Amino acid sequence: MIWENIKMACSSLRSNKMRALLTMLGIIIGIGSVIAIVTVGNSLSSSISTSMQSMGVNNITVGLTQKTQTESGSDGMTFDMSRGRTTYSSGDYMTDDMLEDLKENFSDSITAISLEESVGSGSVSDSGNTASVSISGVNADYFTANELTLLAGRSFLDQDYEEEKKVAMVSDLLVENLFASAPSAALGSTISVTVNNQYETYTIVGVYEYEESGVSVSSESDVTTTLYIPLETAKAQNHSDDGYTSLTIVTGAGSDSTTLSDEIETFLNRYYYNNENYEVSAYSMESMVSTMMETLDTVELAIAAVAGISLLVGGIGVMNIMMVSISERTREIGTRKALGASNGSIRVQFIIEAVIICLIGGFLGVCVGVGLGSAGASLLGYAASPTAASILFSLLFSMAIGIFFGYYPANKAAKMNPIDALRYE
Repeated sequence: MIWENIKMACSSLRSNKMRALLTMLGIIIGIGSVIAIVTVGNSLSSSISTSMQSMGVNNITVGLTQKTQTESGSDGMTFDMSRGRTTYSSGDYMTDDMLEDLKENFSDSITAISLEESVGSGSVSDSGNTASVSISGVNADYFTANELTLLAGRSFLDQDYEEEKKVAMVSDLLVENLFASAPSAALGSTISVTVNNQYETYTIVGVYEYEESGVSVSSESDVTTTLYIPLETAKAQNHSDDGYTSLTIVTGAGSDSTTLSDEIETFLNRYYYNNENYEVSAYSMESMVSTMMETLDTVELAIAAVAGISLLVGGIGVMNIMMVSISERTREIGTRKALGASNGSIRVQFIIEAVIICLIGGFLGVCVGVGLGSAGASLLGYAASPTAASILFSLLFSMAIGIFFGYYPANKAAKMNPIDALRYE
């Protein structure tokens, strides 16, 4: 019985191909829009999640933030006002003693504490070739928090830090632009850098692999790469020995970085209880990723809901065309009822026809949506990732639209009086 109704529905659609296609258009546009949006959204989410993972999703960033003070207005309401201070005094910095205390109290959870001090940006020149660099002093734990691929040479030794040696790790891109040679050939070379209107000389002890940040530049020679030097060397050049305003903590395997960040913040703020200007704030990359994903999901859902309005329009179109189809086939309905067809069989016949229209429209919409979504993701530079769940949901939703909007016309046909139907002209 069902198969006969399906064949009748397909026959009816074949006899009115253009009308059927126009009826499906709203479904195709609606489903296609939703699938395209979900595909691009999933691709963007996957790319961001992968990038965050590579940056260390379990890392915790700790930094100094300005305290706020409460002021009362004339109406009795209170307001939080920033003190507006932008400079640090010697008593504001996080010190090595604080960090040692932190490591001791969280020895089971903290793997490394990455420290970095910026020296500034400058240019390196050699035999007429130049390269732009930004100089950063780093400690040994920095290389644990940030995965650098060492192509030649070595990282910094303990004596490099203790003796404030002027040694450097440079990128393979700098070596190529400056020396036009293999990374290993640059080891032991001395380079002079102009930074902060001063000349600093460093000996290259290591070459790491440069990774693109995604920011477009006119050519590779315009890229500014990082030149790493020992942290103590950077402090000596900056004439700074006060402490740190920010740092990155690498957590151990199995640690809950969100909970640990709260505990670390509470622990360090004991040192800032009497500090009127600054306090410590700590947040985990994991919580940032989670918040970002939730925001992306909300935006994606909102846009998909707007696009889904066309599904409602498409459903109304299905109902409209089914009403026209029933009007055209009134005598057929009367004949079937006169031959003994029940109201239920008539109702099922037209509901199945509406469902088939919506399913075909849904299938075409999925194809259009996957194509547009893949093209959009490619234009944004992400790998397309349509989900089977969204495709299955779209097809089931198409079927539901067919049942919902096809029921009223089908019910109207089922309740026709066979005598009146046979007399219909």
